[in-house]
Amino acid sequence: MMQARQQTTLATAFFALLKRDLLLAYRHRNELFNPLFFFVLVVMLFPLGTTPEKTLLMTMAPGVIWVAALLASMLALDGLFRADYEDGTLEQMLISPHPLSILMLAKILAHWLVTGLPMILLAPLLGLFMYLPDEGLGVLMLTLVLGTPVLSLVGAIGMA
Repeated sequence: MMQARQQTTLATAFFALLKRDLLLAYRHRNELFNPLFFFVLVVMLFPLGTTPEKTLLMTMAPGVIWVAALLASMLALDGLFRADYEDGTLEQMLISPHPLSILMLAKILAHWLVTGLPMILLAPLLGLFMYLPDEGLGVLMLTLVLGTPVLSLVGAIGMA
């Protein structure tokens, strides 16, 4: 009975923190859109910096999109813990009875939902812009689905 109650409160704390971070991201939409605009801008300006040749863009498209996703993710990581540190919320998380790893996982999931998921959804459009073939588009999407959570997880370690 006690074990089930502790799991319920842990799940409640996880989802409450996830909801809180998503709500804060929604309230600060300008900070939310900056990494996405950066992501789109880097990919769209790349042909102007190199060449608009179709075959060259086709071969470089996955790498360009991945580098842009990495840089945009790093841009968004700056605020992952800063506001919580400044207002004392991070200290409250440290002294709470819940495992800190679970609470941080909620924050990282919120970060990925705000930055990684929109980048994944924008990637097919940018892939078409870079003449990426259909079979390459599927592979790009799969690698982004697997890789962007890793970027959020590893980036959180660096920001902590």
